Amino acid sequence: MSLTKEPKIGLALGSGGARGFAHLGILKVLRDEGIPIDLIAGSSMGALIGSFYASGLSIERMYQFALAFKRKYYLDFTVPKMGFISGNRVKELIRLFTHRKTFEQLNIPVSVVATDLYAGKKVIFNEGPVADAVRASIAIPGIFVPEKIDGKLLVDGGVVDRVPVSVVKEMGADIVIAVDVSHVKRNEDITSIFDVILQSLDILQDELVHHREIASDVMIRPHVEQYSSRAFTNIKEIIEIGEKEALQHVQKIQTLIKKWKETNRIEE
Repeated sequence: MSLTKEPKIGLALGSGGARGFAHLGILKVLRDEGIPIDLIAGSSMGALIGSFYASGLSIERMYQFALAFKRKYYLDFTVPKMGFISGNRVKELIRLFTHRKTFEQLNIPVSVVATDLYAGKKVIFNEGPVADAVRASIAIPGIFVPEKIDGKLLVDGGVVDRVPVSVVKEMGADIVIAVDVSHVKRNEDITSIFDVILQSLDILQDELVHHREIASDVMIRPHVEQYSSRAFTNIKEIIEIGEKEALQHVQKIQTLIKKWKETNRIEE
């Protein structure tokens, strides 16, 4: 007699600003196809979407939020010292949509990646208030004021780990699905300091990924590079591209799950 074990499926959601709404389309397709998500690691926008989902927000509600989203919801300008945007408004938004939960209260285990400016290295959050960690992970350097937690000065997780595959592996994932939405938009209009900073970060992160092996079992790369990471327009199209790209990978994911089960069957 043999027993079938179920693999732990981990999702690594990458940074990418507004293009990160493609993560929603991927989550929807995985749910509709009956592919479970047991673990999530996220950087920047990936941390935001992942934490909303793990806090119990339905896909439908997240779609409504995304389609209604405007930049004014998070813009609270401050006197520039370490950033133009204080980030208090966006933190309240995160608190609202995560129901003020801690990591320990989430429906699915989540790790959020941020960058420690003092130590110059990656920081992984998986305990304590979710909103604080996500606020740190989305703190685009030079635009958002860094988040201070436990003596650390923290900025965008995408600076050190754009698609946190290694993080979700460390959480115990047997099969890793990675989503990379952060590609450089070529010939982008550069008209402000925000454009300069964000385009520079996109280029930097693109180079990092080119020089680092992202060893996931399945890599999903929605073709959203034609959209701006900062405009928060065309969100419906971005989500739909996420759905279409995820559908292209469903069979491969199901095959991997089947093979894993066969390999890890327990004989009694």
